[in-house]
Order: sequence, then C-alpha cells, then structure tokens
Amino acid sequence: MADSSRSPWTPLAFVAAVALAAAGGAGLVRWREGRRPAPAFSAPAAAPQPPLPEVPAPEPAGSATSAAPSTEDVVARVLPAVVMVETGSGRSGSAFFVGRDRLLTNHHVIVGRSYVKLRLADGSVLDARIEATAAGYDLAVLHLMQPGPERAFLPLGTVQEVRPGQEVLAVGTPLGLLQNTVTRGIVSSLRRLDRVVVLQTDTALNPGNSGGPLVDRAGRAVGITTMGFRGSQGLNFAVAIDHARALLDGKPLQLAFVPSGPDEGMKALLPGAGPSETDRLREEGTRRYAARLEAIARGADQLESAFASFLTYDWEGRAVGTFDRNFYAFWERGALQGESVKGREARGAGLRQAVDGLRDRFREAEEEARRADVFPGTRRDLRHRYRLDDRRWE
Repeated sequence: MADSSRSPWTPLAFVAAVALAAAGGAGLVRWREGRRPAPAFSAPAAAPQPPLPEVPAPEPAGSATSAAPSTEDVVARVLPAVVMVETGSGRSGSAFFVGRDRLLTNHHVIVGRSYVKLRLADGSVLDARIEATAAGYDLAVLHLMQPGPERAFLPLGTVQEVRPGQEVLAVGTPLGLLQNTVTRGIVSSLRRLDRVVVLQTDTALNPGNSGGPLVDRAGRAVGITTMGFRGSQGLNFAVAIDHARALLDGKPLQLAFVPSGPDEGMKALLPGAGPSETDRLREEGTRRYAARLEAIARGADQLESAFASFLTYDWEGRAVGTFDRNFYAFWERGALQGESVKGREARGAGLRQAVDGLRDRFREAEEEARRADVFPGTRRDLRHRYRLDDRRWE
C-alpha cells in the first residue's frame, strides 16, 4: 500500500492547487483585460425634446382680417344711394344720399333753382329743396320734402387717407340718360384750386356725372365729381368730401389740411368758382331778409312785454295754451278766454293791431325773399335764429 504521506497530491494540496489555478486564471483574465481599451460608459442620452410651436407674428394694428370687398360688392352698395337730379331747365346731374333725407350734389347742377326732382334707381321720383350751398366750392345740400322710409346712403371718408394711385369708382348719370353708370380709375393727384382741395382722377366723367360720388374701395365717398375736360385724356376732378362734410355740419369750409403747394392759375377750372348773377342777387336778398327779420324780432320782443302787461291790467280772464311768444294767443282761436276790463277796451284793440301789423311786415319780408330766390332752408334757419319760425306768422 503506498504511503500517502509521501504522495505530493494530498487532498489538501489538491485543493490548494485548484485555488491557485483559479486565482491565476482570474489574474490572467484581468491582465488581458488591462491590455484592452476600457469600454466607454456614459449617462443615458436624454430623450429628444419636441420642437417649440411656432408663434405667428402679430398682425399690424388696423390690418384687415378679411379680404377686401370685390368691386361688384362695392358697386351694389353704392348704386341705391345715387340719384339723378332733374332741374326742369334742361340740365341734369347726379346726387347721393348721405342720410335719410339729405343729399350732396354740385352747386352748378342746381344753380338758379329752389327745388329739384330726384329720380331714384327704382324709377320713383321725389321732390327736394335746396338747403344750403357753397358756390365757391361748387357744393350744395339737398333736403327731401318727403323723408319717407330709411334709405341707403353713403358713409363719408376723408381725403387725408387718399393716396395717389389709389383705385376709385364714380357713379352718376352721364349725358342725363344713362343712370347708374359706373366708371373706374385711380387718383392721379391731390391738388388745391385756390382754397378748394380737389382730387385729380383719370376716372371717366361726362356731363351728367356732376354731383355724383367718387368712392374708395370701401364704398366711402371721398369726393364729389365736378368736371372733366373735353378733348383731354383722363383729366377730371372731384371736390374733396371734407368740404362737403363741413357744409353739412354748418362749419367753415376751408380745410386745415391742404396738399403741399398751391396750384396757381387753376382757380378758374372749378365750376362755380365765381358767383353768377343769380347767386349775387340771392346773396343780397339773403342779407336783406336777415336784416328785416332782426328788426321784426326786436318788435316781437317789445310786444311780448306789452302782452304780459295787457293780461295783468287790461284783461279779465286768461290765455290758454303754450306759445313760444305769448302774443300768439291773439292768432289762436279760443286761446284768449274772458273779456277786456271795462274802459280799457281800446288798449286791447291797439295791441292786437300792432301784433297784426308786425305779421304783415313779416309776410312782406318773406315775399321779397322768395322773389330774390333765397333758399327755403336759409329762410327757415334765419326764422329759427330770431324765434320767428312759427306757422302763425303765415
């Protein structure tokens, strides 16, 4: 039997050898790995962020959010507001509504007239009186005598927003025959004829277009077509609507805004720039009428005081009713209730005679103003100024 104490491979030695081999293998592995490049380790890559949404740039203030109306749409809105003016003297022109019962036209269309007829787009005819005029600006305001229902009218723009090259439309009745004719062109320039600002345009205009509107692409009236030159190519003019707005509002017509540099020598181009003989007679008649009304108003003030004294001391009774001037009670049936104080009858009769005499003076002034062709609107305004606008005077 072999001696186990002499064998080199005892169990303990075997275990040790195995352990040593394992350790050496591990060292070999570590040595081999030490010769290789170490793998690069890094933090996990972050998930890609979604792109930020694009924010649209803000629209400029006042920019349109919808497409501009088509030419057809603008024309459809403008046509019902434009009428033909018939003067009964062989002349005709155009006008357009700027309110329920007010219209604008040229002075040279209605010169010499107190009333005109208006032919609407549907063929109906209305009567209008001349409310106000400005011969030096070739402008006139008409007022319907039968206001009637609501009517289409044009909003007013301003030439301060008009630029050369801007597209414009003209509507009118060329030759007095072709009602509701529409022409298109551009603004060639803004000019000043003396104190009048006008738009020069190549829009085709013919006799009968006078007094019609020149409108922008929004349908706003920016001018009142006043003339064109025969034989010229695209040389036409329209009075700036700003002058007409001032006339409507009863304000001075001369504008603070004017194009730079006056166009000297062009004053004579504007129809009506110089008053006609009829205009001069009318202006003189207006001055005389105003002076007579002022005198009548002073007499009426004195009669008011006299009538108050009469009721207190000379009349047993009362005056029934409300009157702008108390002595109108003499002219209203049943307003004076009672009788004169005994012995004072002559005072009442004398006061009544003075009141009737003042009314006769008023009627004479009215008749003289009519003969001078003072416009009814002018007469009404003056009567209102002097507290004489009452049916009892008639």
